[in-house]
Amino acid sequence: MSCVDLTGKRILVTGAARGLGYYFAEAFANSGASVVIADILEDRGRAAAEEICAAGGDAHFVNLDLASPEQIERCAEQTVRLLGGLDGLVNNGAIATGIGGIKMEDIDIDVWNNVIDVNVRGTWLMTKAMSSALRDSGNGRVVNLSSDTALWGAPALLHYVASKGAVTAMTHSLAREMGEFNVTVNSVAPGLTDIEATQSVPQDRHDLYLSMRAIKRVQTPEDVTGLVAFLLSDDAGFITGQNIPVNGGFVMN
Repeated sequence: MSCVDLTGKRILVTGAARGLGYYFAEAFANSGASVVIADILEDRGRAAAEEICAAGGDAHFVNLDLASPEQIERCAEQTVRLLGGLDGLVNNGAIATGIGGIKMEDIDIDVWNNVIDVNVRGTWLMTKAMSSALRDSGNGRVVNLSSDTALWGAPALLHYVASKGAVTAMTHSLAREMGEFNVTVNSVAPGLTDIEATQSVPQDRHDLYLSMRAIKRVQTPEDVTGLVAFLLSDDAGFITGQNIPVNGGFVMN
């Protein structure tokens, strides 16, 4: 659990019905924030918000398909209406499950386009849709979820690697565009984390991470939530345009 103080912060987390996104939403609510969980998985998303509320947090659910520009706009409007504004956006939603293990020449072009539409275009459009509210906050924060696969060039995962490399590159540019409004934009690049989405990852990839990390243990969601919470906090007001790997030293800057 994060010990960062997010009291009074209004935060939107995409892809938060399960996995890392859920852990983010839960940690932010435990730290005093009001959270909107946005996800295409409606039943799980509503259940996630209810679980956080039952534990004493403040959470709401908004249905969101990041492949749909119309739904992104609707999500932005609903979020501002529910929270009364926005202080932090975590662009976590992405297609990651079930697309690995495919060589470059065998990737289906429709799958490629869908990954890019959700992971790259969705991140841009969500940031664009929330930019006005983030500027109005006077202290806005954006955290984009990249991946360390884009830093070491994971094989048989080109479409996902390309999408996360684009997210990192966009982070640098967005930080320059939004900095004049006192909005920070950073990205976090987790390594292979022990969540539902990585259960289908081949064991040899898990073994590779474990053997090559400086800290030789399994990576947990809690290893990532503290950093993301910090980047959303008032204490991170002069950190922007950075991509920070969180992987126990598997990849080092």
